[in-house]
Amino acid sequence: MLLTITSSQEPATDLGYLLHKHPDKVQSFALSFGQAHVFYPDTSAERCTVALVLDIDPVGLVRSKGLFDQYVNDRPYTASSFLSVAMATVFSTALAGRSKARPDLVGQALPLEATVAAMPCYGGEALIRRLFEPLGYKVMVSGAALDDKFPEWGEGSYYTVTLAGTLPLRQLLSHLYVLIPVLDNDKHYYVGDDEVAKLLRHGEGWLESHPDCEFITWRYLKRSRRLATAALGQLTPEENITEAPPLPKDQPPPLQEQRVFSVVEQLKTHGVKRVLDLGCGEGRLLRHLLEDPAFSEVVGLDVSHVALDRARERLHLDRLPPHLDGKVTLWHGSLIYRDRRLEGFDGAALVEVIEHLDLAKIPIMERVVFEFARPRVVVLTTPNKEYNCLYPGIGKGMMRHKDHRFEWTRQEFSDWAYRVGERFGYSVEIRGLGSEDPSVGSSSQMGVFIRDDR
Repeated sequence: MLLTITSSQEPATDLGYLLHKHPDKVQSFALSFGQAHVFYPDTSAERCTVALVLDIDPVGLVRSKGLFDQYVNDRPYTASSFLSVAMATVFSTALAGRSKARPDLVGQALPLEATVAAMPCYGGEALIRRLFEPLGYKVMVSGAALDDKFPEWGEGSYYTVTLAGTLPLRQLLSHLYVLIPVLDNDKHYYVGDDEVAKLLRHGEGWLESHPDCEFITWRYLKRSRRLATAALGQLTPEENITEAPPLPKDQPPPLQEQRVFSVVEQLKTHGVKRVLDLGCGEGRLLRHLLEDPAFSEVVGLDVSHVALDRARERLHLDRLPPHLDGKVTLWHGSLIYRDRRLEGFDGAALVEVIEHLDLAKIPIMERVVFEFARPRVVVLTTPNKEYNCLYPGIGKGMMRHKDHRFEWTRQEFSDWAYRVGERFGYSVEIRGLGSEDPSVGSSSQMGVFIRDDR
């Protein structure tokens, strides 16, 4: 079983710092199912290749592990979960995104090429491309005949796969770690609850947006409905969760759209002209505020530079028509620090933001927004925890998103909102958002805070 990874960014031997494996040494590692060997067949400044060779003991697998009932099987020769485990063991530092000697290399996009020999895939070349091409790779696949002496038998289900792309090494290793056993459609060990955590960790940043997220999750977790449901409940962004129960006719718009429309309507109803979108993310609300002539000035604030860059791209702020040019401004900032730039605005919106803050920081946010910025109108939305039981992908005790620090029931949200209003001089209206169930209420909840200037 062979995996090679090649870097062509000079000096290419920097690959050794990322892998924590010296290019001039051959290293061997004992594993429970055999041995792994790491060496560098090519170590020039222009091109450096590392090879991971996995030597599996098929007799030991049967005698001591009881994984197979036959000594003769394909496991010692094909890419499978054995290779993923070997990668996690041998390249653990790189997979975790750490490099003590060269930390500057960890997040750097490098021109990389990975080749996996004998990749089993019963979905054929089409499935291999379906899984890797959405991640930005140039994919090269070559098959092998079942038997060279009998070409009429056609090709087998094993392929040599080469992936080429420019990305951080950590991402490449994470993609391989997850997708190799998915293509093999099997694992050599018991799959339990801890595998969900592994999938979320190694799939962070790419799996949730992959067009085959559900398929990958299902296969990675060895087709366990319980585990797949638990994983998808945390992988699927809350705005993409299908409303439950679905309405067969007159299907309402997605929850995210209902939420944004409701926030915009409240801001307009109360005559807001200059508005803050606090925790603006990638700009869903900003787009509506930008296009609506009722608003004269819009500011988006977020703690994430990445989110602000995406918002800037999605809103095309560099090429707006003259009548919209300059209407939207993006600021980097945090809701847990006083910021004098936020003072003097008519209104502010916090759309699904507060649940991403630690509960201990909520009182700080209250003062930043309601005491110091003190807009005339604040519209705030957050999930209704009670409604989670109607989502098929969310189990008991789980939250709608892996980054949520808490979620409130209707009573908890109402108690908090009225306490904040009383403390800072705002009247409060509580409304439901999304589909409503008679026993657990609406999917989301909205608080409209109106400053009392009497």
